[in-house]
Amino acid sequence: MRVLAAMSGGVDSAVAAARAVDAGHDVVGVHLALSAQPGTLRTGSRGCCSKEDAGDARRAADVLGIPFYVWDFADRFKEDVIDDFVASYAAGETPNPCLRCNEKIKFAALADRAVALGFDAVATGHYARLSDGVLRRAVDADKDQSYVLAVLTAEQLSRAMFPVGDTPKPEIRAEAAARGLAVADKPDSHDICFIPSGDTRAFLGAKIGIRPGAVVDADGRKLAEHEGVHGFTIGQRKGLGLPGPGPDGKPRYVTGIDPDSGEVRVGSAEELQVWTVRAERAVWTSGAAPDGALDCVVQVRAHGGTAPAVAEAVDGGLTVRLREPLTGVARGQAAVLYRPDSAGDEVIGSGTIAGTDSAVPMADAR
Repeated sequence: MRVLAAMSGGVDSAVAAARAVDAGHDVVGVHLALSAQPGTLRTGSRGCCSKEDAGDARRAADVLGIPFYVWDFADRFKEDVIDDFVASYAAGETPNPCLRCNEKIKFAALADRAVALGFDAVATGHYARLSDGVLRRAVDADKDQSYVLAVLTAEQLSRAMFPVGDTPKPEIRAEAAARGLAVADKPDSHDICFIPSGDTRAFLGAKIGIRPGAVVDADGRKLAEHEGVHGFTIGQRKGLGLPGPGPDGKPRYVTGIDPDSGEVRVGSAEELQVWTVRAERAVWTSGAAPDGALDCVVQVRAHGGTAPAVAEAVDGGLTVRLREPLTGVARGQAAVLYRPDSAGDEVIGSGTIAGTDSAVPMADAR
């Protein structure tokens, strides 16, 4: 099988490529140039796709003895990931750019070009597992990336390979060292790859500009002013511009964001609880939406916990009724459904969160 190995310059993708070679596949390495002006060096563990990363990927390919190329996807990345990220924040949402990158770049633009060139699959260093077309959590729970891969369709999953998902990260580093790969001890990248400074608010401020608004309480009383809803997310506690806690002495959190009026509503931790999640653009990993309601376990943040729920496909989206409340559920994130009888490992589907309801559902939904 001809396999295109996406090599980011990190240890995971290098070992993924190596394992594809060991499996007897005809492997070609490719590094994605996602920035029109890539930095020469990374800032510690922040950022990616720098010239340093491209060089590390090339050296790993040389050690593996496979052809290596750099493909320019900077324009597509800007349009589908960065611009989408900025627009989503401007609309009062909290997007996850890794979801869009996987959906639009790595398993759409890249995979489409790979297929056009005669490749059968794209191998990446994501921590997840594929079994008979079923997407599952990685063995290493701390590194699991099934959440950000749950936007992939059945067709996209059929062209994907995740060779490192069955191995804990420390063992991957040890394997890389044994193979003579110089990236064995390279720090993991974190935060948002196209914001190497780590200052998301400053990045968004430069893109969106100042759009003044008010911070208000549940009764609409003005408590403070702000420079734009892009500086806030549901569940946020710090950086609200408030002099102290609420009248009850307890911390206040962002409980609502209205991009039209510019109002950011704050309230108690109890006001963050939601019992129903509505999502758009549903993707079902089996390729078809389920008939009727189904029991599931739902995750609403990349590194968040899960809750038992009942989900149902509705008008191209999905409605999730929780059996226990969740907090900090933000529009723009994904609601990812896992099958409960698989110990919560098997992904059923996902949707982009469009709204929530704090009303307790009917007893039969609990």
